[in-house]
Amino acid sequence: MLASEAAMTKSYLTTSTGSKAKVHRRKHAIPVIKHIAKDNDQEKQEVLTKPIELSRVIHFLEDPLAATLKERQIFALKKVVKRCQKGFLLKELADVFKILYICAEKSKDHPEYTSVLCDLLKICRLPFLKEKTSDEVTYAQTVKESFSQMGFLMRVPNAEVRNQICHSIISVYSSVTSKHSVDGLHPTSLGYRVQLLEQSGLAETLVLSMALLENQPAVKLQVLQTLQMLSSSSDVNCSLILKAQGAQQICFHMNEPDPSGQVLFRSSEILWNLLERGCKEEVTAQLSNMDCIMALKEAFLHQLLNGFRHYDFQLRNDLLVITTLIAENPKSPLIESLFAKQLILFVTFPELKSHNPLVRNLKLSYNNEDFEMKRLLLNLVVVMSKDLSALQLFKEGHVVLALLHLVKPTAAPPEGQSGPRNWTPVQQEELQLQALATLATVAPLMLDDYMICQGNTCLLLLLEWCTERDAYFGQGHSFHGTGGRGSKKAQMRYCVRLLRSMVSLGNEAINQDLFDQGAISQLLVIIMQMEGSPEEEDVITLEIKADIQLILSALCENNPHRKELFGSEGVEMTVHFLKMSTEKFYSGLGHNKLILSTVDCVWSCIVGCYTTEDVFLEKEGIFLLLDLLHSSPRNMQNVVLGTLLELCDNPKTMSHILAWRGQKSLTTPGLLLQLWRQEEAELGVSRDLYGRISDPKKPILCYYQEEEDSQVSLPANRPSAAVMDVSENLRSKIYSVFCKLGFEALPGLSTEDYITLSIVTRYLDFKVGEVWDEISKELSLEGVRPVTPDEEALDTIAKMTEDTARRVITQQSSMLEQRDKEDVSEEKRMYTEIRSNWKQQELTAQSWEHFVAKTSNYKILKETKEHQERSIDSSRPKPKHKEAIFHPTQIHGLQITKFCGRVMTVESTPAHLTGGPLANTELALERVPIQGGALRKLPTATEDPEYFNTVSVK
Repeated sequence: MLASEAAMTKSYLTTSTGSKAKVHRRKHAIPVIKHIAKDNDQEKQEVLTKPIELSRVIHFLEDPLAATLKERQIFALKKVVKRCQKGFLLKELADVFKILYICAEKSKDHPEYTSVLCDLLKICRLPFLKEKTSDEVTYAQTVKESFSQMGFLMRVPNAEVRNQICHSIISVYSSVTSKHSVDGLHPTSLGYRVQLLEQSGLAETLVLSMALLENQPAVKLQVLQTLQMLSSSSDVNCSLILKAQGAQQICFHMNEPDPSGQVLFRSSEILWNLLERGCKEEVTAQLSNMDCIMALKEAFLHQLLNGFRHYDFQLRNDLLVITTLIAENPKSPLIESLFAKQLILFVTFPELKSHNPLVRNLKLSYNNEDFEMKRLLLNLVVVMSKDLSALQLFKEGHVVLALLHLVKPTAAPPEGQSGPRNWTPVQQEELQLQALATLATVAPLMLDDYMICQGNTCLLLLLEWCTERDAYFGQGHSFHGTGGRGSKKAQMRYCVRLLRSMVSLGNEAINQDLFDQGAISQLLVIIMQMEGSPEEEDVITLEIKADIQLILSALCENNPHRKELFGSEGVEMTVHFLKMSTEKFYSGLGHNKLILSTVDCVWSCIVGCYTTEDVFLEKEGIFLLLDLLHSSPRNMQNVVLGTLLELCDNPKTMSHILAWRGQKSLTTPGLLLQLWRQEEAELGVSRDLYGRISDPKKPILCYYQEEEDSQVSLPANRPSAAVMDVSENLRSKIYSVFCKLGFEALPGLSTEDYITLSIVTRYLDFKVGEVWDEISKELSLEGVRPVTPDEEALDTIAKMTEDTARRVITQQSSMLEQRDKEDVSEEKRMYTEIRSNWKQQELTAQSWEHFVAKTSNYKILKETKEHQERSIDSSRPKPKHKEAIFHPTQIHGLQITKFCGRVMTVESTPAHLTGGPLANTELALERVPIQGGALRKLPTATEDPEYFNTVSVK
């Protein structure tokens, strides 16, 4: 019998016909005595000296005739194990895993195969070997299927086999590939193995195999460790785990008895990895069921109440983070499981005392982990506030009171005395800031609790503390403390933000309470102190200023009494910020928001109260608004112009508006018309080259109104495009301002401005026509035919609008013609002036040439001298004629009058002319001779009479 078994074994080990081998028996003619004569050890030695092929081993294991040769099969398998000690070849990997599969099947009935199976799986820890570089591509599918088969081997009920599979998988990620070749073979790269392992779906198989490990806690822990490794470094593995409902399965079993204490830790780490690298929504959806919530609740409470190690505190916080992420899912039964109520109890601990058994004996060590848990609990409150059903739990748990308690500044104990153990100053600061941020979300939802707890008083006291100068030194390390290092700026930032959230609700009780406590004056003092501070402006400072102005606007809006108390101090504040340089709009720090809040403050706190309006006008506020309107960006002009329009109701405003002058003597009407043209260009209104109406049927129609013309009929609760156009652009506001200013006798307008003004004047008529046109189109879209009188009325209105547009076009054309005539006249005048200037230049040139000629040509000089002498002679008086009659110049008595060196003698008129006694009149004029260009002394009466000229008067 032994001889026959040996002969059969040898025949199977030395015969191969490929993948489908046939069984050949040796004929009895072949002697087998030599094999019988040899002992067992000698035969084994002979077999080991010959090379072995895996395909023969597979044939030997699958041969039904060799089913009873268990020892020989195990012997052959051990030889395979010894041969592959350095790793499996890629080309032999398919045969290797076929052998593994056969061994797994045989191990069900014969446990002896289990050890060989473990030995082969142990070799899988080593990198696979390749003979050529192309082997990685050639055998990629084989490697992927091999990894998949490794996962399927988890069905083997043996714990050692399952552990070995997990160790082999972990080694794929942790083993370091050697760069040195082994007998001419090279190991595959780590990235190659990891990529194919991901594609094999092994992670999903491991999750499904956990259902087989109920009675093997050690193996389950090993599987969790493997899943932790797979999920920590691969998004693909995380997706596969979630595909197999891995998050839910892991959460179900995280509280099972575990002597090692690692199951909960491994489970939480896997959940963390799934949340970070996988789909967070999918993870929270799988955990949002009652069983998972109860499991998390049990684990958290156990760690909170019984944990004492640093490791326990960290695990507790990790579970709290997972719970917070689950709370973001509105479908999670966090409240129904009563877990939320217990968490709210821990939120208010230790600020509020409670007799609940959960916190009666709970003590915090105030270390970093407890501090982190407190911050996570505050964050959980913000997340849960999105669910309105949680507000009742907040009310029962007095969450607002606990948060206000955290907000109050804590006084340091006197020197030499140690207070009760509490948070450190740095921790207290961060909790204070986070409590303020939490209240900004929770307090607007719980107004009754906020008022009962006197939230306004608490915040105003905190603001007063922020403005005090003391030895407080802010750390500013946390997210909420950004920019507040060394000061109380961070506290002021979140306090003002919280107040802004409260007053923006429009609750009259809250606003009245703030007003009664002097919030307006306190905020004005704070903002002016910040403005006068020598510190450089930053983002946080500008945010605080803008929020304070928004608070003031919300308090004073629609309340004349509060506007009056806003007073001159408030006006001074707004004027100061309106003087801000427009260059700061684009600084990126938030000056644009600050100027917008300032304009809103003018609109809400000044407009509507004549006392503050008059002070604003005295401070040249209108000029500042017009400067801002001129230089501000496009998106700010609507607000500024709206504020200016509201101020136009004050009769004193008109003179300020007309007196304003901008760059290049730009007037307010010119600025408004310029804005009108810019608005129409942006809206795509049809205009010709000169700004005239190009289409009388669409005088002011925008491009988006034309796009909506072909659409379906609008519902009754939706305004039409023509109505929306009134509120969405500047044209209606510009028209309203001109209605206040008037449309005639406006200063500083050009012909282009008058052309635009002709359109502005008819804006209301054109807009009414647009509305009626929309009504007509709406009726046609709905298939409604108006009655004949109504149809005629619609046609008449449309024709009137078109005729108005044509009259405006005619008026605009006449303006252009008049401008052309004026241009021609101006051009002629200019050319006349140019001609005169050239003539004068020619005369000057000729004079200079004549002067130069006199100095260089004696003949010309002589002629000039002669001409000069003749001129002098001709200017001298001629001698009197002998028969000339000299008339005295005395009228009714001799009178001599001297004017500027001339003497006039007047005698009375002769009697025969006037009927008087005097018979003649003598008039003597004294001439002043001019010689050499100088005045000479007048001659006396005794001098030569030839210097006097006689005049006969008839």
